[in-house]
Amino acid sequence: MSTAYVLVEQNNGRLDPVTVELITAARALGEVTAVVVGEPGTGQAFAAELGSLGASVVIAAEATGVANRLVLPEVDALHMLAAHNPGPIVVAANLTGNEIAGRLAARLASGVLCDVVGINADRTAKQSIFGDTIQVSAAVGGAAPIYTLRAGAVTGESVAAAGTLQSMELPAATMKDVTVVSSAPAVRGDRPELPQAKVVIAGGRGIGSAENFQSVVEPLADALGGAVGATRDAVDLGYYPGEYQIGQTGVTVSPDVYIGLGVSGAIQHTSGMQTAKKVIIVNNDEDAPIFEIADLGVVGDLFAIAPELVEEINKRK
Repeated sequence: MSTAYVLVEQNNGRLDPVTVELITAARALGEVTAVVVGEPGTGQAFAAELGSLGASVVIAAEATGVANRLVLPEVDALHMLAAHNPGPIVVAANLTGNEIAGRLAARLASGVLCDVVGINADRTAKQSIFGDTIQVSAAVGGAAPIYTLRAGAVTGESVAAAGTLQSMELPAATMKDVTVVSSAPAVRGDRPELPQAKVVIAGGRGIGSAENFQSVVEPLADALGGAVGATRDAVDLGYYPGEYQIGQTGVTVSPDVYIGLGVSGAIQHTSGMQTAKKVIIVNNDEDAPIFEIADLGVVGDLFAIAPELVEEINKRK
């Protein structure tokens, strides 16, 4: 069986939830080798967990100081592995992952498909294009084709595997390396991360203010154990921080349930949430384009409906 390489995503010393999705998608291509890039000891810390998720082999690509270097350590590790034993490579479709994919494609002379939503055994992949209005199947060439997978597009399924730990030494930093001098980790709240959330409550321009996000959108998200998202208009108006923006220039979400409050349905936003399994909309404009993709649309005052919904949910807990 061929080998498929997965670049492990880490977040503050823990496995990012997207890692199990990457491993699940890569299983269609062959036996999964999970590649952990980090400081000495990082691979050992993750080996058992990665094995339980489905990694047959765990490669600990480590060197002192790697945590402060950007992009090149991951590119070096995957290049060394795929150049020696060619096989497909799967990474997360985020800013860093897409940069890694492009650099690897140049080094390995292989094709690359970005932002795929599924990977097939014949090395084709599914892509959702034109604002998620059209699904296509794309083919890619080369001995080591590279895919960046959209977070939330594949349901992660853990299948226990050996998780055999192997180590490899990374090249030392060169003049080409970008080194982080100082950083401050983002403060995580109690809500789930937006890309992996099963329930997303999104607010649009119709929310009206930052205070209304706190008093209307956040309580509904907390009642349902969900994450809060925002449209570009809401972010531009200062209603909510930019890291919670959903859409073409923000985060893509694929929750089980998406509830939009005061969201009109601009393509900029809908392109980032159309793959939600259930779309529920509350808007006082019955002609809002968002109703065209809604499974359930409520024409009414969100400031009356949302608090009543929170009260009813809390009663039933």
